[in-house]
Amino acid sequence: MTLTGSMELSASGSVSNKMDLLDMDVQEMYFDKPLPEGVAGLISDAADAYGEPEAEALLQKALKVAPEHPMVHVALYRYYFYQHRFAEALAMADKTITDCAAELGYSGAWEAVTLAALQASEVTMTRVRYYLMALKGAGLICLRMGRWEEGESRLKKVAELDAEDRLGASAILQVVDGWDR
Repeated sequence: MTLTGSMELSASGSVSNKMDLLDMDVQEMYFDKPLPEGVAGLISDAADAYGEPEAEALLQKALKVAPEHPMVHVALYRYYFYQHRFAEALAMADKTITDCAAELGYSGAWEAVTLAALQASEVTMTRVRYYLMALKGAGLICLRMGRWEEGESRLKKVAELDAEDRLGASAILQVVDGWDR
């Protein structure tokens, strides 16, 4: 299935394009994509060794074998995030955003991505969701790091593209607006 948008009349009477991130058939998820031989074992061994120095080494080895595989990205992102190594988690989220954008056929920066660019993609809606989830995760990490403007910008971009707020970026932004920085 390719991406589709819908035309909707807004309260002001203007027509707006929307993309419903839950509007999809059964599609391949990031974890359904086949891994090269041995990589699943490396990720599993890293999970078993969590908290030990060799866990990161196993995940880095998996990244060398499958540098663009989404499951490896998620495993490393989660490892760094839960270790409170936010700079490294952000770097992995940004790698995911860049790799996923290329897969979507989009070569620009996340700041400039548009609904039209995502809808023009021949890739499945699950890949668009993955892209936006990585962007949301990067925004949350920026907030954790005290990089308020950058975090809010990333979350606002997700909210802009996810008009139905399926990913919850607008709700997070409402909470952030109430923070005393």
